[in-house]
Amino acid sequence: MSLTLDSYRLLGRSGLRVSPLALGTATFGTEWGWGAERDEARTLFDTYAERGGNFIDTASTYTDGSSERLLGEFTKDNRESLVLATKYTTQRRAGDPNSGGAHRKSLFASVEASLRQLNTDYLDLLYLHVWDFRTPVEEILRGLDDLVRQGKVLYVAMSNVPAWEVSRMQAIAELRGWSPLVALQIEYSLINRAGERDLIPMARAMGLGVTPFSPLGGGVLSGKYRRADLTAPGTDSTESGESNRKGFNAALGMVTERNLTIADTVTAIAAELGRTPAQVGLAWTLHNPGVTAPIIGARTLEQLQGNLGALEVDFTADQLARLDEVSAIDLGYPHDLLAGEHIRTVTTGGLRIETRNS
Repeated sequence: MSLTLDSYRLLGRSGLRVSPLALGTATFGTEWGWGAERDEARTLFDTYAERGGNFIDTASTYTDGSSERLLGEFTKDNRESLVLATKYTTQRRAGDPNSGGAHRKSLFASVEASLRQLNTDYLDLLYLHVWDFRTPVEEILRGLDDLVRQGKVLYVAMSNVPAWEVSRMQAIAELRGWSPLVALQIEYSLINRAGERDLIPMARAMGLGVTPFSPLGGGVLSGKYRRADLTAPGTDSTESGESNRKGFNAALGMVTERNLTIADTVTAIAAELGRTPAQVGLAWTLHNPGVTAPIIGARTLEQLQGNLGALEVDFTADQLARLDEVSAIDLGYPHDLLAGEHIRTVTTGGLRIETRNS
C-alpha cells in the first residue's frame, strides 16, 4: 500500500478531503524548550505543502501561541488550499478561570484569538481539545453550531473525550439539527492501543474520522530510547531540546519495559524492510482502517522527510501479526466477555453467520 500526501481521504462522514498524514505544528516555536525556530519551521511547512499535504494541525496555546502565529504567516499565500485545524479549551491566561475550559465564553474568545493569530477569517476544523467534565454538552454543541452558522468555523470535532460523551453529543446534534462532529483526535500508537476498546469503534459507527496524535509514542517507537533510560535521572531546562523532550516523555511514563520491547520489534521489522523504526511505527497506524490521518510532528527537515517515508511502507502478513502480538492489550469488560467462546456458543449455537459491511 503505497500512498502519497495527495492521496486524499474524506474526513469522517463529511466531504472534506485531507491528506493521509497531517502536519502537527506543536514544534513550531521553541517556547516549550524544544521545537523549530521560524526559518526551520517554514522549511517544514513548505516541504509538506509542496508534496501535496493539505492538513495542518495546531492549537490556540501550542508554543504559547507561536505555532498559530507562524502558520498565519506561512499560509497567507495558499490559505484556501489548506485544511487548518485548531483547538480550544486549554487556558490562555494564568489566573483567569474563564480563559480555559469548554464553555461558551472560552470557546468564542479562543476562536477569535485563533483567527487573529492565524491571520484568517475562518477555521476549517475546530476541535474541543480537552474534556472539562463541567460544561453541559448542549452548551458546547450549540456554541460550536453558532460558530458554523456565522461562517467562522466550517467543521467541528472532539479530542481527548470519553467515547460515551462523544456518542451522546453526536446523537444530540443529529436530533437537534446542529452541526455534526466529523473527527476525533486521540492518542494512538503501537504502545497505546487503548482507543481500540471504545473510541475507534465508536468513531467508525458515528461517522468521525480518527486523527491520532503521538503515533510514535512520544518518540519511543523511533528507537531513540534504551534500557538505560528506564533508570536515567530526569533532565533539566538547561539541557538541549532533545534532552528536554526525552525527560518530558520519561516523566509521563512513556519509557517502560513493555514499550521498549515493542520498540525492539519495530526496529527488527524496520531492518527487514530497509526502513527506519519511525517509518514502521507510523505505517502501522496508517494501515488501520479506523484511522484517517495520523498527525506527524517534526523538529528538523530530516525528521519530516523520514516520517513521510511511512507512506511507502508495505508490511507482510507475518510482520503485521508480530506487531499486533507484541503490542496487544486486553480489551476489558464487556469486550473480552462478548468475544469469548462461551458467549458465541450460547448466542449462535455454533452456527456460522457472515457479517458484511455495506
